[in-house]
Amino acid sequence: MAEPKVTYRLDSLRGLAEDLRAQGQTVTTEILAQALRRPPAWVAAHLGDERALRLERLRFVAGRPAVHQLSWVGAPAGAALAAADLSAASLYAAIAGQGVVVHRAAEVLRPGLLDEPTAALLRQPAGAAVFVSDRITYGLDDRPIVVDRATILGSIMEIRTERAATGLSMRWTRQPGALR
Repeated sequence: MAEPKVTYRLDSLRGLAEDLRAQGQTVTTEILAQALRRPPAWVAAHLGDERALRLERLRFVAGRPAVHQLSWVGAPAGAALAAADLSAASLYAAIAGQGVVVHRAAEVLRPGLLDEPTAALLRQPAGAAVFVSDRITYGLDDRPIVVDRATILGSIMEIRTERAATGLSMRWTRQPGALR
């Protein structure tokens, strides 16, 4: 079996699109919604309840929908980016452009099943296997600046780990034959 060609490394602080583009993959982004909103409780628990930028994106790999991503960016960067064109820009780079330094992130990956609305966006049947990534990104002052939930098609990506006595390296890889 041939090694999959798409790999998303989890051992560095970059976005999925950045990693895939660095490997020569064609990644495009469709902005589904971008507005300042009051965050739901699961986001407010990290960013507080003041208005934040709600950025909903659909990521395409090789022209096929692969990831639904909902990001909440707290103040002050969120307000400054509310009208920015983020369809081709790295969110982390856009935040850095506002003078906010991204320092670290905590991420939890879990298996899940597609719900009806997300399934329609990803052009998959409801109940299809997905990975759900919840990531909280922190600034230098250790305050949360981004709360992100990504739904990633399990039929396209897989999680692989490489273990060594000195640590653990994780990466995303494409399932063989998933993108032809």
